Amino acid sequence: MSISIDNQRQTVRVVRFHQLGGPEVLQIETLPRQTLASTDVRIAVKALALNRADAMFRRGQYIEQAVLPSTVGYEAAGVVIGVGPEVNDLRIGDPVCVVPQLGASRYGYYADELVVPQQYLALKPAGLSFAEAASAWMQYLTPYGALVETAALSPGDTVLITAASSSVGLGAIQIARMLGATPIGTTLTSTKKAAVIAGGAEHVIATQEEPLLARIREMTGDKGLQVAFDAVGGPQLADIAEAMSPFGMLIVHGALSPEPTLYPLKTALRKSLTVRGYVFSEVVNDPECLARATRFILDGLAGGRSSQR
Repeated sequence: MSISIDNQRQTVRVVRFHQLGGPEVLQIETLPRQTLASTDVRIAVKALALNRADAMFRRGQYIEQAVLPSTVGYEAAGVVIGVGPEVNDLRIGDPVCVVPQLGASRYGYYADELVVPQQYLALKPAGLSFAEAASAWMQYLTPYGALVETAALSPGDTVLITAASSSVGLGAIQIARMLGATPIGTTLTSTKKAAVIAGGAEHVIATQEEPLLARIREMTGDKGLQVAFDAVGGPQLADIAEAMSPFGMLIVHGALSPEPTLYPLKTALRKSLTVRGYVFSEVVNDPECLARATRFILDGLAGGRSSQR
């Protein structure tokens, strides 16, 4: 039998949409309260995060398609108000973060109450507000999986991080620094250069004002890039591939460019490159990997250094 501090409540408020489109399609609806399965946890939401992924999902442009009518939202934080009978690590009253997971049509986090499997929850760091805790996970979980688990970024490596002024870009810069690597960031114009440098980048390239390949070569010399973490795609992928060192890894996790992205076949063959797509669900869908990611991120949020690699 599940435990709850509010057994009288029968409904919850949820944000849903019944057709694809802009923010005008969002509606606040009242739905029946979900029951708890044995390993579920009920959360009273205190804050939720807004992501580019939310808007892309709502417009039908994200890596997963909405099943209408659909809920929306990938990040939230709140307080435990009910637990299933097999939940041992969380208690009523615990402040928690809800880790992003795919399946927003069913598990969207824009709601005043959520029912979440316990594996997608982490205790909120004491030093963070609910708003800060709600917005911390996508920006670190995404680069963690790519840079730590997939690329095994190491001390002395140089990594290119495109769209570096975004939350994921800044998170990637911080993780690269934690791992002892040298991050090079890109932005469209020089107006954001100072902010990206302040965020930890060693160098920043304004791609609308500077030649990308030439500037990377100036910064890396004969060594080249060992890893690239690209949110843009499009024509610049060819330049990034050309700037890679032999046996380097080019990880594409976004498609901000509206132009077609062509696979740099000859460069990949000549340099024995690994060029691969990546999405954060690779971490979320692997329980052991998610546990490592959670420890790493909580360590970082607490100001510590992860012991993972």
